[in-house]
Amino acid sequence: MVTGSPAEEPPSRGKRADAQRNRQAVLTTAAEVFVSSGVDAPIRRIAARAGVGMATIYRHFPTRADLVTAVYRHQIEACAEAGPTLLAAADSPFDALCQWVDLFVDFLVTKHGLADALQSDSDRFAALHTYFLDRLLPVCAHLLDAAAESGEISPGTQPYELLRGIGNLCVGRENDPRYDPRRLIALLLQGLQGARPA
Repeated sequence: MVTGSPAEEPPSRGKRADAQRNRQAVLTTAAEVFVSSGVDAPIRRIAARAGVGMATIYRHFPTRADLVTAVYRHQIEACAEAGPTLLAAADSPFDALCQWVDLFVDFLVTKHGLADALQSDSDRFAALHTYFLDRLLPVCAHLLDAAAESGEISPGTQPYELLRGIGNLCVGRENDPRYDPRRLIALLLQGLQGARPA
């Protein structure tokens, strides 16, 4: 009886690791390209910048909607995971909240065009929206609670209202270069501080 030797296993694990690295490179690069050129950017541009072949992209993401959906989920995860990291490293909970909001705004820029890319796939869009709320609302709530407990902001700010307000402030940015939503968002965050009880 012939059995595979342990020495034969690492190459398959290595291939899986390479495939995972390629997938992550594609997602990261696609997010950057979507920010600069929109979700309709040529796939070949993403492949070239990620250093992979077109076949690699289509093996992981058979359609553009698959790629856009995966980028969206990848960005949600990155934003969710950043919350606790920022809270542990920042000078204060409010600083962590401000840094996280900045990442959230970056995410919203990537999100632009998602509905158009998915077109009639309303079920997929609805599932992504639910995933977005499930992952990001608790992170925002934790950051708000920490900032309130430290006395930097007043308690009672609802995470959904804050994220919705930030999202509304970002609307129209892509069509008007004179409009900078980050300045208004900074004022909004300052307002949270200004609302502290005496």
